Amino acid sequence: MGPLVVVLSVAVLLLTFGMIAALLVVVRRTSGGVSGGLSRGGEPSPEQLQAVHEELEQARAEAGEIRDKAESDAEEILRRSEAAAESAAQMRREVEQESRILKNELKELRSDLERRETRLAEREQRLDEEARRQSERDRKLAETEIELADRRSELLKVEEERRVILERVAGLTGEQAKAELVREIANQAKREAALIIREIEGEARKEGEKRATKIVTLAVQRVAAEQTAESVVSVLHLPGDEMKGRIIGREGRNIRAFESTTGVNLIIDDTPEAVLLSCFDPVRRETARLTLEKLVLDGRIHPQRIEEAHERSRAEVQDLCARAGEDALVELGITDMHPELTLLLGQLRYRTSYGQNVLKHLIESAHIAGIMAAELKMDQTLLKRCALLHDIGKALTHEVEGSHALIGAEIARRYGEQEDVVHAIEAHHNEVEVRTVEAVLTQAADAISGSRPGARRESLEAYVKRLERLEEIAQSYEGVEKVFAMQAGREIRVMVKPDAIDDIQAQVIARDVAKQVEEELTYPGQIRITVVRESRATEFAR
Repeated sequence: MGPLVVVLSVAVLLLTFGMIAALLVVVRRTSGGVSGGLSRGGEPSPEQLQAVHEELEQARAEAGEIRDKAESDAEEILRRSEAAAESAAQMRREVEQESRILKNELKELRSDLERRETRLAEREQRLDEEARRQSERDRKLAETEIELADRRSELLKVEEERRVILERVAGLTGEQAKAELVREIANQAKREAALIIREIEGEARKEGEKRATKIVTLAVQRVAAEQTAESVVSVLHLPGDEMKGRIIGREGRNIRAFESTTGVNLIIDDTPEAVLLSCFDPVRRETARLTLEKLVLDGRIHPQRIEEAHERSRAEVQDLCARAGEDALVELGITDMHPELTLLLGQLRYRTSYGQNVLKHLIESAHIAGIMAAELKMDQTLLKRCALLHDIGKALTHEVEGSHALIGAEIARRYGEQEDVVHAIEAHHNEVEVRTVEAVLTQAADAISGSRPGARRESLEAYVKRLERLEEIAQSYEGVEKVFAMQAGREIRVMVKPDAIDDIQAQVIARDVAKQVEEELTYPGQIRITVVRESRATEFAR
């Protein structure tokens, strides 16, 4: 409150000084007027009194104005002083609060410093103790080194005496004994190395055979495909027997025009509502079948219509062949192949070899080659390309004389295939000496695809018998309800009755079936026996 008191005192003094000044002005003017009037006439006249009175009133008004101004100045000073006092009080409170915060921080810093000093003192004490123990260990180590040096000198002395005694007893010097020992150790090491090398070679041979068997088995299992019956005859069903007469035409002109246009023999016999198309060229036979199918659906059969339908059918077959070749390339992930090679691949969809579809055989061989290349860390795309094109010559064997391997190699070379692919094609039947690993793997993929069970008609009967025997073996056990041979005979799925067979008995059946299959049948790779015991609970919500 000290600054506020000072400000109030100043305001009171200013107000007092203002009032005194106003009174002095009034007194001065009044005394001046009165003294002037008296000095001129003695007694004042009414006009003089009136003038004095007016001056007095004017002086009082000025004194009042001076007093009012002094009061307003005093109030303004008072307000400013109060604001200054409040600001000073706020600053004092802030200073006191900051002072308390600084005191608290100083107190915390002092306590933290005391804790750190305590920890440093403890650490110095531990370091002193560790230094003392280290000095003790250094002293003991120095004593031990001295003792070891003494023992080493004693051992050297004893070793020298022993060597002298051994040389005297053996009749050999140290160098001679060392050379003899080295020769003996070398001979022993050679014998052990030979044994180790023989063992390693044997293990490598066994491991190589095992890995090769696994690669081939997995390749066969993963790309097993169905078998296709080979045929040179196509059957076309007719809506009725009266259509046969329309196909023959007047005096046989329609059938003669059809055979001359398509190059396919049309056989019309007693088979009800069907005719036969016979031709060694499967593409030509398929074109003729589509042509006849269009004519039968249209109903108008005459030589001109036959030629028109044949042209449309030939274009459709070409499109189908091109699409089949492109689908094969997409399936195998092969790009940048000449369109003519793609078309020839598509034409092989209508060609069979020993009952196996040639295009499917090529795709399967390419998959097998790719799998083996992946196992052997080779270029999968190159191997797939070799295997896919190895029978490409079969698309032209009806038109060009010679081996399909050499024909295919010439076609591949003509359409820009690289030399490794060309060599694999021409050497896959050993008509040319095999020079590359790619050619060997192409031969292997071709053999695997053609010789797997069920691939070709020659082994179909044995393959079916093996599947039937697999199901018979599993079905012969008590409690077995159903048996399915799956994955081309690579797995047997055995369904047992859950109320007659428990989980342990199911494992016993699986082991017994596997053992009996191993004893009775011959098969490549392995066969998985899966016994399924399923329990079902059924209720109806009514």
